[in-house]
Amino acid sequence: MKTLFNNYLESFKGLSKNIWYLALISLINRAGTMVIPFLSLYLTKNLDFSKDDAGWILVFFGIGSLIGSWLGGWLTDKIGFYKVMVLSLFVTGIGFIGLQYITSFWGLCFAILFIMIVADTFRPALFVSLKTYSKPENQTRSLALIRLAINLGMGVGPTLAGLIIVTKGYNMLFWIDGITCITAIVAFYILVKEVKQKRSTEIESKVIKAKNVIYQDTSYWIFIAICFLMGMTFFQLLVTMPIYYEEQFGLNEFNIGLIMFINVAIIVVLEMPFIHFLEKKNIKHTQFIMVSCILFGLSFYVLYNNFWIGILIVSMVIITFAEMLGFPYTNTFALKRAKAGFEGSYMALYAMSFSLAHIFSSKIGLSIVEHYGYQINWLITGAFATLATLLSIWLNNRVKNNL
Repeated sequence: MKTLFNNYLESFKGLSKNIWYLALISLINRAGTMVIPFLSLYLTKNLDFSKDDAGWILVFFGIGSLIGSWLGGWLTDKIGFYKVMVLSLFVTGIGFIGLQYITSFWGLCFAILFIMIVADTFRPALFVSLKTYSKPENQTRSLALIRLAINLGMGVGPTLAGLIIVTKGYNMLFWIDGITCITAIVAFYILVKEVKQKRSTEIESKVIKAKNVIYQDTSYWIFIAICFLMGMTFFQLLVTMPIYYEEQFGLNEFNIGLIMFINVAIIVVLEMPFIHFLEKKNIKHTQFIMVSCILFGLSFYVLYNNFWIGILIVSMVIITFAEMLGFPYTNTFALKRAKAGFEGSYMALYAMSFSLAHIFSSKIGLSIVEHYGYQINWLITGAFATLATLLSIWLNNRVKNNL
């Protein structure tokens, strides 16, 4: 037991002070992100929208995320990640507080569109900040630490959110979301100082000569397609699964939060030592991505059994290991693939793949459930992951051949 504990502590060593600060800020922010996991339930149960209408509102969520990811990458390359992160979280906080007062269909569509445009400029900037604040050999673990903080926050958040919804209703959550965004960015501004980076003449020359470099990187586009398909599967966890838990098994918001906490608990306890262990192995990142896609598919295929409530836990455990393998290594692959001077653009495209997935996953998933039922949706979602597996095999072969 002592050896296991020491190995766990070892996985955290060597990370920079600023990475720890970023993790703390992510924890504060995500602990307050209580509305997002329950947004589909809030729209269908509290505001009485149909699943189809809720799906369209969530499409605007995804469109905003897509635009915000692109805008965040462009702004990061232009003005730097620090300013983008500060402005994004501050305005997002104000937006979440105001969202509770909007209840009409089109009002929610455009309000959520605006909030997500602003909120998701944060993601490319955060990814690029990892390259600045961490050593190259520590990038995967640095990301894993921030993911640990995010998941710890999201574990506490939905569990408390479920309890607050049952006792106080949804409105309190919007206040908490907004206040924690603002608190997080104040902490960031105080703890983390902006790093002024001057691009060398060599890099400036490369940027001028290779403006379309990202569009000519075929392997990166295959990778982006894989990320899109992974997102198509993963976002079902946030969109259709909470409704499925309630309708199929009669669970309330608090019980749903507890099941989601399984995901967080495994990540918090295992991800850092797991990544630390894997870093010592001479295994290509593309192989981890391939295994992740296989697990994503399996996590939804097992849901075809809808007679045993325990299958929800089995599915959650499998999808958690898929997430632990998939997301840190897709992020690291994107960072390492990014050409000097184009980091923001590369990371924006990476973030946009998941934003685009959120648009289609929300609408397609809820529409399939509305017209054909949950079981068909699980099979189609599993098929997305199977296609991602085939593409990851192709990508792995290209990377082995230095393409």
